[in-house]
Amino acid sequence: MKKYTFILFSFVLLVALTACDNGTKEASGSENKSVEGIAIKVTDASGQNLSFDKVPDSIATLSSGDLDILLSLGANVTGRPTVSGEVAKELETIAEIGNPHQPNFEKIAEIHPSVLIAGMSFKQHAANIEKQGTKVIFTEANSIDDIQNSIRLYGTLLQKETEAEKVNQRISKRVEGMKEEVASPVKALLVYGAPGTYLAALPNSLSGDLLEKAGGENIAADFPKEDSYPQYASLSVEKMIERNPQVVMLITHGDPNAVKGAFEKEMKKNAAWKNLDAVKNGNVVVLPSNLFGTNPGTKVVEALEVMKESLSKVK
Repeated sequence: MKKYTFILFSFVLLVALTACDNGTKEASGSENKSVEGIAIKVTDASGQNLSFDKVPDSIATLSSGDLDILLSLGANVTGRPTVSGEVAKELETIAEIGNPHQPNFEKIAEIHPSVLIAGMSFKQHAANIEKQGTKVIFTEANSIDDIQNSIRLYGTLLQKETEAEKVNQRISKRVEGMKEEVASPVKALLVYGAPGTYLAALPNSLSGDLLEKAGGENIAADFPKEDSYPQYASLSVEKMIERNPQVVMLITHGDPNAVKGAFEKEMKKNAAWKNLDAVKNGNVVVLPSNLFGTNPGTKVVEALEVMKESLSKVK
């Protein structure tokens, strides 16, 4: 009888140890997988490491480009940037939460997203948002690479890596193809304009990166950057005249016609502008604000095409 009791006890102990071992393996494996309660790890543009135990059930963003990427990957977006004018029908039901310069903190608190996506300038507000239980992810869009990094990040966050990689492959393919199409560089000056304020966009800005990849030569490449806006520089009249751009491209967040009108008045007042080849030959282009005045997201390929077409029309 003792013999049988010992065998039975050994069998029960073996079953118990096996069950414990299986439980340990599942818990250990949960650190590497990324579905249903198993950790998802991402690093944002600020170098911040974040962990999630599931795909976020609600995401808000202050950037129209990030909104575009998130929706293309099937995210549940509950907050979007406030924009003027008409919006697409599918966006009407998503709450507006302000813009990068004027976030609507009351609305953000009201919708209480699991994740808020914002630019680096939002860092000063992040602690207050995080106290409410919302994680803040920081992004940048100063180059095509930056946008592709965001696409990759959201692919991991949403567990849509394959879909994100397909989007990035499409972008990379067009960038590579454009290299073969570029002939001799066109000398260009990129001007960020708002009534009364004009700055030159540098190569480390998104428009500067697009210009270079589309075959343009940025005449302001070595202009000293602004302390507050490191992707832009004050316009140097002397260097502008010396380098004599073949085309001047205007970038604006607001009404392009109003900006162009104000800029034309500026050119009439300042003899330096009137003597540029770009102005004399009528090569002053207003770039579409939805593609250049903000992060265009997955539409960055469209922005690249517009840039290339604008350069090809230079007389």
